[in-house]
Amino acid sequence: MRPDFCQMLSGNDTMIRKLVLLSTVLLCLWSCGCRSSRTESGSSPHAGDASWPIFRGDPALSGQARDPLPAALTLRWSFQAGDNIVSSPVLGMGRVYIGSTDKKVYALHLADGKKAWEFDTGDSVEASPLLLDGTVYIGSLSGEFFALEAGTGRVKWKHKLGNSVYGSANWAEAAGGQGKYVFVGSYDNRMYGFQAETGTLLWTYETDNYINGAPATDGRIMVFGGCDSRLHIVSVETGKRIAQVEAGSYIPGSAALAGGRAFVGNYGNRLICIDIGGRKILWEYENAEGGGAFFSSPAVGPDRVVVGSRDRLLHCIDRSTGQKIWTFATRRDVDSSPVIAGDRVIFGSNDGRLYLVRLADGAPVWSYEIGGAIAGSPAVAGGMVFIGSADGSVYAFGEGK
Repeated sequence: MRPDFCQMLSGNDTMIRKLVLLSTVLLCLWSCGCRSSRTESGSSPHAGDASWPIFRGDPALSGQARDPLPAALTLRWSFQAGDNIVSSPVLGMGRVYIGSTDKKVYALHLADGKKAWEFDTGDSVEASPLLLDGTVYIGSLSGEFFALEAGTGRVKWKHKLGNSVYGSANWAEAAGGQGKYVFVGSYDNRMYGFQAETGTLLWTYETDNYINGAPATDGRIMVFGGCDSRLHIVSVETGKRIAQVEAGSYIPGSAALAGGRAFVGNYGNRLICIDIGGRKILWEYENAEGGGAFFSSPAVGPDRVVVGSRDRLLHCIDRSTGQKIWTFATRRDVDSSPVIAGDRVIFGSNDGRLYLVRLADGAPVWSYEIGGAIAGSPAVAGGMVFIGSADGSVYAFGEGK
C-alpha cells in the first residue's frame, strides 16, 4: 500500500498451463493402494488453470474469487525478491506476476515459484500488474508505465507519465470492436487512457490531486478517487467526466463496483456507498467504537461488503443498509484488501499474519505467521492463495497435505 502521501498535501509534491493429472507410475501405485499423500490431499488439481489477471480479480475490482478455499492451507513455495513487496500478485498463463521495491517485475512459475524472468523498471514498483492478452501492464514510482510480453518480459511499449504510479491499470473493450483500452492513474493528478496493443495515448483526465488506487470499470465508465476527496465517474471511451461525488476525505484505495453502486473507503474513517446513476451517497459506515482510515479496498459479495481498516479490524457490513455485521481483530492495521472466496474471507495484516475467517460471522478458520507486514491483496484462484510481504517474499498456499 502506498505511503500516507495524502497527509502531506501542504508539503513536498512528492504448474505450467495445467498440472499433469497423474503419471503412469503414480497410476500404477494408486491401483495398488499406494496413493501419494499430495494427490490424496487434493492438491489443487486445477491450479494450473488459475486466473486472477488483475488487482481484486476483475475489472469491477469486486474482490471475489470464483473458486472456494479449503479449510486449511499449507505453504507450497516461497520466492525471495531483493526488497519489500507491496504489490499484489496476478495470475495467468501458468505464472505469477508481481512487482517489488527492488525495482523489478517478476514472472514466477505458478507450480513451484521458480523465476521465469525478471524485468528491471529502474525504480520501485508498488503497483499491481494487469495481465491482459499475453501482456503485463505495470507502472513504477518513476512514472514509467510499461507493457511487457508476459512470456518473456520484453518491452512492447512504454510511456513516461508525469509522476509515480501506485495503482494497478485496468482495461475495457473499445467501441465497435476496435481493440481494447488500458487506463492507469498517476501522482501527476491524471488518469491516462491508452490503446492496449500499441500504447497510443488516447486521452487524459485531470483531477485536483494525486490518484492513489486503481480505477474500477463496468466497461462503459470508470470510477476512482484520490487525494482530492472526490469519486470521479469518467467515460472509458472519451476520458470525459460524467460526474463526481464528494467523498468527504482523501481516498487512499480503490473503489469496487456492484449493482450500480460504488463502495469505497476514505481517510476520514468511513466506508461509503455511492449510487452511480443518482450521483449521491446512499450510506456511510463508521466504527462507532473509534475507527481508522480505510486504505484497504473493499470486497463486495451478494449481500455483504468486507474491508480492512487502520483500527486493526476487518469489517463486515450489510451491503444494502451499511450496518455492521461483525468485526475481526488483528494486532496491527489492516491495509491489505480482503478477498471473498466462497463462504470464507482471506486477507493480510500489518501484524505479519495471513488470516482466513468465515464470511458468515467472522470466526477464525486458519492463519499463517509470515512475519513481514502484508499490505497487498491476495490473489485467489485454483484453490490456492498467493501473497507478497514486506519481508521481500512471495508466498503460495494450497490445500494441506
